[in-house]
Amino acid sequence: MSDSDTIPEFRRGSAAAGNVGITGGMSALASGPGIRSVGEVLAIVLVAIIVVGGTELLLTLFQVPQYVLPKPSEIAVALFTDFPLIAPHLGHTLVELFAGFGVGALVGLILAAVITQFPFVEKIITPYILLLVTTPMLALVPLLILRFGFGYEPRIIAVALASGPMVMINAATGFRRVDSGKIALARSYGASTLQIFWKIRAPMALPMIFVGLMVGSIFGLLTAVGAEMVGGGFGLGNRLTSYSSMIQMPQFFAVVLILSILGILIYVLFFLLGKKFASWEA
Repeated sequence: MSDSDTIPEFRRGSAAAGNVGITGGMSALASGPGIRSVGEVLAIVLVAIIVVGGTELLLTLFQVPQYVLPKPSEIAVALFTDFPLIAPHLGHTLVELFAGFGVGALVGLILAAVITQFPFVEKIITPYILLLVTTPMLALVPLLILRFGFGYEPRIIAVALASGPMVMINAATGFRRVDSGKIALARSYGASTLQIFWKIRAPMALPMIFVGLMVGSIFGLLTAVGAEMVGGGFGLGNRLTSYSSMIQMPQFFAVVLILSILGILIYVLFFLLGKKFASWEA
């Protein structure tokens, strides 16, 4: 069994081996070792300095035009000076992300619980879930805009449709990671199906649930930005389209940097939550 096929666990030690996960390599991101010493922090900072400084030096030596690729210093200046203009659009993107991801995650968790308890329901809805997973949600944004207008609604729906299946797939995989012996023992003591679910299935599914929330939120962020680029007059995606059309590349890359930071914060948030609530598997 390859490393990418193992169920990720939020361990403090070595990566764990487990059952096969549907999300494969993306789920393995959640089992990262983290930073354990000051030396590792210094190494990361040193590499960042070398990369940023080397890029600055090469772009200066080769006199690369700003409209082709701006220098890191120009991006930093644009981020500082234009952030008051970018901040309201950041707020719009966060509203879309939180609302859409909240709806998608809730529906995904409910569906995951239902299909693991009722196999017949799984056979019915699985084709539609696979259809949602394989369909790029951005292709539906123009249709949603025609129906709901250029406000928040089409973007929130797109984010929910993009993040929900990711949460459902990972959560369902977690709900199935149950030792049959534990269930048999619980039933021998008279535990009901609901008690078995809350006391055995749900706790053992926590690592995969956090992975699903992490992957789903990142998919939701990408979908929100893409939807803003397709249509509408607000959001970070709109800023990307506007800055690129006006060849304001420092501002363009400043927005890209903000989106990268958001993605890193999402990863760190769910990784820490997994460490806190699911590290018992270690």
